[in-house]
Formats: sequence, structure tokens, C-alpha cells
Amino acid sequence: MDDIQGSFRKHDFDVLIIGGSYAGLSAAMALGRSLRNVLIIDSALPCNRQTPHSHNFITHDGKAPEEISRLARQQVEKYETVKFLNGRAVKGAKTEAGFQIETEAGEVFGSKKVIFATGIKDLMPNIEGFAECWGVSVVHCPYCHGYEIRNEITGILANGDSAMHLAHMVSNLTGQLSIFTNGEASFSEVELKQLEKHGIQVIEAEVERIEHSDGQIRALIFKDGSSASLHALYARVPFVQHSDIPENLGCELTEQGFINTDAMQQSTISGVFVCGDNTSPMRSVANAVAAGNFAGAAVNSQLCQEEF
Repeated sequence: MDDIQGSFRKHDFDVLIIGGSYAGLSAAMALGRSLRNVLIIDSALPCNRQTPHSHNFITHDGKAPEEISRLARQQVEKYETVKFLNGRAVKGAKTEAGFQIETEAGEVFGSKKVIFATGIKDLMPNIEGFAECWGVSVVHCPYCHGYEIRNEITGILANGDSAMHLAHMVSNLTGQLSIFTNGEASFSEVELKQLEKHGIQVIEAEVERIEHSDGQIRALIFKDGSSASLHALYARVPFVQHSDIPENLGCELTEQGFINTDAMQQSTISGVFVCGDNTSPMRSVANAVAAGNFAGAAVNSQLCQEEF
């Protein structure tokens, strides 16, 4: 199967998939197996590209994310109706026939349906070393990373409800746990007593930088000159949608900032489907694959009903 690399300005497909990582490839496989003409537009910048190993995905536990996506693409490439374009989608519009997507290079593609598997963009805090450790030893999910860092000296960089949620999830994985609120703590008296009961210390000093070696955290260095030795750190960071095209098309976002979908992975705009991290707080490769598979089937089902 040949890639499409700018040989023409416009082409019509049954489905355009924006984002060719796990969710996008999974959706493409479902559609390819239904003989749908599909174009995947992908910029090759998955959010977990810095993570050395992926876990909690049956049959792929412990593999490098790049290895999983490479194998997935090789398998999807076997379906001749699925094409790939290396590029970044920057504009989208509703048309009489369906949708139109324009890339950064100026190429324009049309389709009856569109699937956004574009993920989200994490916003790194202004802490030196944080970005270098993100996905390596500064992590977001105990299901994805917790087993590998069990029983280690572990921190939680969060405050309030977010910190309490992580504390609940992590406390059974290590007995050496502290919460770093990076400023004044915002816990109730009841919550503080719960944390004390489980031996979880709350440290309010502001973090200046993370001392690390090739992304492996060694210590938090605070602005007051003190420090705390660590082997792992959980953190919740804010995010934005990686692509603004869905919102520009009129897709509604949830209060948390995810794209709102119905039970069939369809957004609030008919014909626009969404799958993966951009629509769910359950950020894992396994969840992305499942959502993509379902979205591909839902799109094909809708096309079948319209064409019958």
C-alpha cells in the first residue's frame, strides 16, 4: 500500500482519520476490514513518545510504545483501502458531501465522515526538569506505571481533590508516600487525618526544580533550599486539546475539557466521531485501542445505514 505524499490537492474518502496513533490505527483497521476508503493524516508525534515502556495492555505488556504503534501500522497497511499521509491537519469545514480537511501543506481532502483521534497536549508546569522526566519517572497513572515503581520512595505533586484521589490509588503500592502541594495545602481536617492515618506526609514547600539523570528522578529541590529524595513522582497536569479543529467545527467540550461524545463515540456534530485521549480521562494504550475499534465500527454502521 502506497502512502499519499502530496501528489494532489483534493481527494474524496469515505472516512478521514485525524491522528494515526493507537486509537486512529484501531479505527482504521475496523474500517479497512469493511472495505472503506480511509485516509489517516498523522504528524507522528504521539503524547507518550518519551515513555520507555507501555504496561497494562494484554499481549503487549512491557513493550515500547513505538514498537506497538509500528506493529499496528504494519497490520493496518495490509488493508488496501487505507492510505496514510504524513502531515498535520490544521483546518476543517462542513460541506454538502460531508467534511473537508486541510493540512499544513495546503492539501485538501474530503470525506463523508471524520474521526478525530488527536489526543491531548499536556501543559508542563514551570519546574525545571519536569518535562524531561514526564512519562519516564514523573507519571500520571498508577495502572500504567504503578507496578514498576511499587515500594519505591514516591511523591504526589498535586493538591486538594486531585492529590487525595491519587493518594487513594497509590497508597497500596508503596508505604513511602508524600504529597507535595507546591504551595499552601488545600485539604480539609478530615482529609488531613486520613493522610496522617496512612503515614502520608504533606509538604507545602514550592518546587524549584527536579534533579534527575536522563529522566530518572533523584530529588525535588525546593525554593527554600531544602530537598526531598524520590524515585518516582505522580503528577496531574492541565491539558488542552491537541487539535482545535473539532471545537471549530462546533463540537462541544465537557467541563473537564474532553470532547463530548455519545455512546457511539459521535460528537455533538453529526458525522464527527472522536476516540482516544481527547475524549476520556482513562489515558492508556488499551483504552485508546478499544475506543478506536468501537469508533471505526460505529462509523461503518452509520455509513451502511445511509447507503442501504
